[in-house]
Amino acid sequence: MSHGLLWLPLLMVFVLLAALGWLERRRQFLFRTWAEGSELAKLDGCGGARLKDGQLHWCRFEAGRFQEQGSFDVCRLELVELMSLASGDAPLTEESQGLCRLRLVGKGSQMDVPFSDGSRARRWSEQLMTCARCDL
Repeated sequence: MSHGLLWLPLLMVFVLLAALGWLERRRQFLFRTWAEGSELAKLDGCGGARLKDGQLHWCRFEAGRFQEQGSFDVCRLELVELMSLASGDAPLTEESQGLCRLRLVGKGSQMDVPFSDGSRARRWSEQLMTCARCDL
């Protein structure tokens, strides 16, 4: 009897890990279908983003589906700034690799796209500016 009670917590941990793995697999499958046909796409802890037909859309995974958070027309893009996510309007330094956001500025409007990795956000900013120049 005591041996069975010792294995019970391990069984609960296994069931929990299996459920979390299933949720992550579902999230990735939903992202693949959402981002299908995109020129550029990303999925991380902060959400998903895709560049499709000159429009950048980003979303969050909530309640088992992706909730659209905003969009930006890349043709209007004038400036991409890499900002810290937590400290207001402070730019992200080159050494920083944590949570950050891309501030997209163009034609009197600005939007922030969150990222969980600074190096990925830097690559995205370069690719977005390249796409904006190609559309001109």
